[in-house]
Amino acid sequence: MEDYIVRAAAANTQIRAFAAVTTDLVEEARKRHGTSPVATAALGRLMTGEGMMGSMVKNPTDLRTIQIKCSGASGGQTETADSQGNVKGYVYDPTVMLPPKNGKLDVGGALGQGVMTVIKDMGLKEPYSGQTILQTGEIAEDLTYYFATSEQVPSSVGLGVLMEGDNTVRCAGGFIVQVMPFIEDAVLNRLEQNIQNIQSVTSMLDNGHTPEEMLSHVLEGLDLEITDTMPARFHCNCSKERIEKAIISIGKKEIQEMIDEGKEIEVKCHFCNTAYKYSVDELKELLKKSR
Repeated sequence: MEDYIVRAAAANTQIRAFAAVTTDLVEEARKRHGTSPVATAALGRLMTGEGMMGSMVKNPTDLRTIQIKCSGASGGQTETADSQGNVKGYVYDPTVMLPPKNGKLDVGGALGQGVMTVIKDMGLKEPYSGQTILQTGEIAEDLTYYFATSEQVPSSVGLGVLMEGDNTVRCAGGFIVQVMPFIEDAVLNRLEQNIQNIQSVTSMLDNGHTPEEMLSHVLEGLDLEITDTMPARFHCNCSKERIEKAIISIGKKEIQEMIDEGKEIEVKCHFCNTAYKYSVDELKELLKKSR
């Protein structure tokens, strides 16, 4: 199943919903960053949530970034998504290892206590920023809490990453369901009952459920209507030219010191781990462009 995101409505627009399968996206992130299983799960859950949150915006140039800073061994993570299903991200310590907890990867233990910051860049002078305390570190509950407190939108978030025995990604995906202020009590009660009775996200995905089928279970009996679909992928917009601008920005003194060492330098992109190399001659050209 190729990665994609669906957008949907239910109960005559009293509910809006999103669901995604992100297996290839998360596996690509795992390969690029060499993440441990628990780091892959943490990264994959948030990238999945971030991808769906990115699909909530309408302007093609809008960006959402989620940053977690925490006390756990992973140190935190950063993910960015646009409105087109492009997602990128990284864990600060991709090698973090922890024993399983209750038979599952201990994502909450890897993160520990911390703060989640959601930044929405909508092309205005200043981006919007909302911040919440991590509730469990398991990501889904933390996003649910963020929506309720920072955006005042009651939501239910389900996220999952299931690993193979060789530590590759078997399946990944999730859903976000949000209720409108005018929701009727009967609709809300049915939704809550459905959510209590559904299988876990990883179980549904491992059983071959598509995003549409996941939502059909979550929104059973509530007149689900799929309104849109879009592909999802791991994509970083870094380039040698962008890295050059970053090098130029550090100033003449630092560039001159690199030149004086007489060695080629290598700069890696945090988000995708792509390495860019610059010869001494290239550094001399960048020195001319710096102030």
